[in-house]
Amino acid sequence: MSFADTGATPYYAVIFTSMRTEVDDGYSEMDQILSEAAEKQPGYLGVESARSGVGITVSYWRDLESIAAWKADATHLVAQRQGRERWYEEYVTRICKVERDYSFKKD
Repeated sequence: MSFADTGATPYYAVIFTSMRTEVDDGYSEMDQILSEAAEKQPGYLGVESARSGVGITVSYWRDLESIAAWKADATHLVAQRQGRERWYEEYVTRICKVERDYSFKKD
C-alpha cells in the first residue's frame, strides 16, 4: 500500500466509513471497477483504505465539483445502490476540505 499523492493544499477528502454485511458476492469485483472508474475522473487525486471491522476509505479530490461529478457517475450510482441493498449494514460519508498536510518517512 502507498499513500495518495495529493499534491498541494487545499484539496478535499471524502471519508467513507462503513460496516459490512456478511454478503461478499460481487463486492471485490465492484471495488475494482470503482477504483478504475474513479482514477479516470477529472479532479481525482488518490485513495487510501483500511478495514478491520470498521472500514475507512478516504478518497481525495481537487474540488467539490469533482466530488459531485463522481457521486453522479453512472457506475458509482450502481455501486451505491448495490451497497445499500447487499454489502453495507451502515455507512457514513463525510466531505472535508484539507487546508494543510505534512508527512514523515523514515530513510
